[in-house]
Parts: sequence; C-alpha cells; structure tokens
Amino acid sequence: MLDAPPPWSKRTLAVQAMGGVDPITKAVVPPIHVATTFIRDEDNAYSSGFVYGRPDNATVREAESVIAMLEEAEGALLFSSGMAAATAVFQALDPGDHVVAPRVMYWALRHWLATEATRWGLRVDFVETDDLEALKRAVRPGETKLVWVETPSNPLWTITDIAAAARIVHAAGARLAVDSTAASPVHTRPLLLGADIVMHAATKILNGHSDVVAGALAGRERDGFWERIVGIRKNQGAILGPFEAYLLMRGLRTLHLRAAAQAQSAQALAERLSSHPHVARVLYPGLPQHPGHEVAARQMEGGFGYMLSIQAAGGERAAIATAARVRLWKRATSLGGVESLIEHRASIEGPGTPCPPDLLRLSVGIEDVEDLYRDLDEALHGAHGASSG
Repeated sequence: MLDAPPPWSKRTLAVQAMGGVDPITKAVVPPIHVATTFIRDEDNAYSSGFVYGRPDNATVREAESVIAMLEEAEGALLFSSGMAAATAVFQALDPGDHVVAPRVMYWALRHWLATEATRWGLRVDFVETDDLEALKRAVRPGETKLVWVETPSNPLWTITDIAAAARIVHAAGARLAVDSTAASPVHTRPLLLGADIVMHAATKILNGHSDVVAGALAGRERDGFWERIVGIRKNQGAILGPFEAYLLMRGLRTLHLRAAAQAQSAQALAERLSSHPHVARVLYPGLPQHPGHEVAARQMEGGFGYMLSIQAAGGERAAIATAARVRLWKRATSLGGVESLIEHRASIEGPGTPCPPDLLRLSVGIEDVEDLYRDLDEALHGAHGASSG
C-alpha cells in the first residue's frame, strides 16, 4: 500500500485497487492470500498482524480498504453475503432494543426482521421512512437504538432523505444505518449525509458480474458498536472468502464506468417507457414525476441508479406475460450485474408482499439501450395482445 494518502480521485484509486504493488513480484494486481494459519513469533506474538483465517484475511482487507475509501468511512467489513452483513448490525444490539425499518425494503431482510429478529428479542416497527413525520412518530427517544433505511428502496424505489432522517434519529439517541445497494457509492455516500453505517449487498453492482455473493458494511466511527459487529463476524464465521474478495476487488475497479453507464441507460428506459401504451406507471427516482425526485436529486450525484420498475397496463397477467416474452432481458433474481434482468417480484416474495402484482422489476445492465428497449417493447405488445385475446 502507499505510505501516504495519495492526491488521486476515488475513481482512480478504485481502478488501481488503492495503488498497491505486490512487493515480491511487483505485480500490479494484488495476489490472492488463501492461507488459514500463520507463524507465531518466538515470543508467541503475531507481528504479521494475522492469526487465523476466520476473523481476518489479507485479500479481504485490501477489498475492504477500497470500499472504505469509496464511502469515506473509518472502516469497512466484508461478509459472506449481504444478509450476513445486514443481520450482524441488528445482532450487535441488545435484547429488548427497539428498531425501526422501512415497510418496503429488501424482502429477505424484512422477513428476517419480522421473524428471527423478534426471537432475538428485538422490537421492530415497520414504517414509511420516506415520510419524515411518520419516521419521527415511530422513533422513541431512549428506546429506539437503530433505524434502518433503504434508499432507493427495493422494488418501489422510494427515496428517504438521509440527512433529515439522521437528524431525527440522532436527536433520539439512536444510530442510522442505510442500505445503499441500489445507489452504490458512485451515486450516494450516506456517511457524509449523517448516517452511521452503510450496507451494501456487494453481490450486486459493487461486484457487477453475477459471480460473487458478498456483503459489506462501512462505518463512520470505529466505536464500541462497530467493534461488536467485528466480533460477531469473527465468532459467527461470516467473513468473505479470499477468492470472492479478489473477484469483488476486480469488480470494484470498473465500478464507476459500469454505474455511470447503467444509470444512463436506466434513465433513458424510464423516460421512454413512461409514454408506452402498455405501461401504466414507471417507478424511477430520475423521473421528475417521481415523488422522491427532489430529494434524490439532492442526495444522489451522477445519476439515479440502475434499478427501475414498471407496472403493466394489463395488470398481473400482462406483467407475467411480458416477462415470459423477453429475449434479451434475463428472467432471474438479483440485480446490479452487467446483464439486464427482469423479475415479477410479487411471485417471488409471496403472500404478504407490499409489491404490486402488476410490477416488473428491471435491473439495467450495460447492453445497448436500444436493444433493451426494443426487447421490452416487443414483449409488452405481445403480452397485451395475449392478455386481451
């Protein structure tokens, strides 16, 4: 690693993986460290700084340093999945603590909060966090210890004002954690807006190639709460593997290029689909008619992200038929990869989902945007004919 903070931009540092050169081979690509155990010194100390592979790994550290730099964080931790990262934050709380989370959020985490977290002893309230008055009413001074915000939120892409939420949360003596998976540090840096912790499902756009399952946390301070999260990762064995960390770091090298291209294509698709005869509604914060557009324009930069949703004019039947007819878009779960994905979310989430039945979630990749639009256009027309026939 470089001895002093270099005067380069975040984009440049990410491209060069912080500028490190392997001291032995002089390789410009960091090596993969797979060792699980390390030699003790003669006095039984570990001057190398490494003891065992479960709590720590050199390749993982290098990827963490890139994420911490991008988020302007005091520290970052990589986990074996986004769920492992997110749940570690809640597990660092004490039984009986009160937490607030969005009504519309990543479905798997919402389900965990509604089931496992309550068994853990946490008291959980779900509210519309984009409604600051509702958030203010939900936060209980002295009782609420953590507020979890997801912005843009999956799959309706609502926007929560991070800076305003931070003021509300901190006034009550609580911490604010932000799931910024759909924004990425290219478009939003929650810690600079007042958040205490930012979470990424690094499986998504941070990696960007649909070949790694990973999660990341970045913290504003290395305080006692952060150290509890460090201990949870160590004791539960939730660290990311070295090869996966290497692949993630490879993805981070092109993050700025991919995120910019994907956001540009998502914006173009959202604008064109807004006037499509077989689309009832487009949900994308980059559209002026989106209820969170003004806040998004204030806290996002360089675009509004790579995710949007459309609601089919013919209802659920037309939505499912549209997904069945695409040729270029891939019918698959996940998001943020270089390939574009389409999914009927209500079918995936099942009973109790707040997701409208006519909604299709779109993860925009880096293909030619004209090809992406033409494929959707043909599928929408074909589905409308089938649903009305």
